[in-house]
Amino acid sequence: MGAAGSAGRRPVPGGSARRGPGLLGAPFAARTWKEFLHLVLDLPIAVASFTYVVVMLSLGVGLAVTFMGIPVLAAGVAGARGWGAMERARAAALLDVRMGRPSPLQPARPGLMGWLGAVLRDGVGWRSALYCLLMLPWGVFGFTVSVVLWTYGWAMLSYPAWQWVLPAFAGQPGLQIYGDGPGGRPEIYLDSVPEVAGVCAVGVVLVFATPWVIHGLANVNRLMVRGLLSPSALTERVRELEDDRGTVVDTAAADLRRIERDLHDGAQARLVALAMDLGLAKEKLDHDPQAAARMVDAAHGEVKLALQELRDLARGIHPAILTDRGLDAALSSVATRCTVPGGVRVTVDLDTRPASAIEGIAYFTVSELLTNISKHTTARTATVDVWRSDNRLMIQVHDDGQGGATTNTPGTGLTGLTERIHAVDGVFMIDSPHGGPTTITAELPWHTRS
Repeated sequence: MGAAGSAGRRPVPGGSARRGPGLLGAPFAARTWKEFLHLVLDLPIAVASFTYVVVMLSLGVGLAVTFMGIPVLAAGVAGARGWGAMERARAAALLDVRMGRPSPLQPARPGLMGWLGAVLRDGVGWRSALYCLLMLPWGVFGFTVSVVLWTYGWAMLSYPAWQWVLPAFAGQPGLQIYGDGPGGRPEIYLDSVPEVAGVCAVGVVLVFATPWVIHGLANVNRLMVRGLLSPSALTERVRELEDDRGTVVDTAAADLRRIERDLHDGAQARLVALAMDLGLAKEKLDHDPQAAARMVDAAHGEVKLALQELRDLARGIHPAILTDRGLDAALSSVATRCTVPGGVRVTVDLDTRPASAIEGIAYFTVSELLTNISKHTTARTATVDVWRSDNRLMIQVHDDGQGGATTNTPGTGLTGLTERIHAVDGVFMIDSPHGGPTTITAELPWHTRS
């Protein structure tokens, strides 16, 4: 157990990506209609936002020779930021584009002048203004293409159903595609069975091809929203690090509370009782040495139990075998305590040891997963694979239990593992269909031990 090598290593599950509708289902898919609605709304929203931005910025620049130009220009940029917030919400609702909110304005000093300076230096506001300017030509194009193709496609597909309207109310046998009327070129109508069938066939092609055109146009919208309206990479990274710092602090506080509780309820209480027993034995030593000997013997047993509890507590903080011999020996030791009937096979393929912090997280991740397998599954066998892939430490734990593992329940061990791994820029993935098997993969950043 613990032999090096890569035998038996499984591919990392990438998770099931959301797939789009198939060819036959595309015209009726919710995604198609949501994207079409977004393209239709582009035109009126683009006209309104373009008009607002051009008027406010032009007015602000024109009045820049006076003091009034600065507030007007700042109001235009702040309003553009509002348009950007609305567009992010619309993209989230109709295009499934999820992104964080930009940081709020942070004036360097209080008062009107501080607010004006913050607005005029606001990159989010200026990028939102650029988005409003670019949306008008793109909105006109996207609206025209999508509405024309979608409308003509359904109209031609349903032509056999409404052709009767033309002779009944327009006085012509079908759609006219050629001719100038009386005295001019002869008129040609689509009224014969082959012609009607041809129109319907073209409609079928348009109806089933237009959703992909709509999807392509919507992808351009997605790129514009992500590129111009999303927070900057630096802002996102700062926010992510702040969240991770909070997670690390909470995790450390929870670990300290656990250690304090274990000491207070376990070893400390046992040592207090031991001190009292030794005190009673000391009092009885002169007049009842046999009773004193029995009490000392019982105290000796309590000392062994207290030492065992302290060893377990120390192992829970950071096991000595991990410090001395590394992940291979430490994980093999953990695997021997797992109650899986068929045992746990551990494979560690590492040329060098990672940094102690990463090594500790990897150890406790595997330990928690094997504990879950012992408590909550009916698995008969389990495997643990650990290896390095470029600058990542890969961990994969597999069992043949009943499956159904999830991180959707707050307060569970898997949820805590997810938060701890994400706090160090790691990735935690679960592939656990109901009925099993379960494969859990964790990726940790690799830092070589100095």
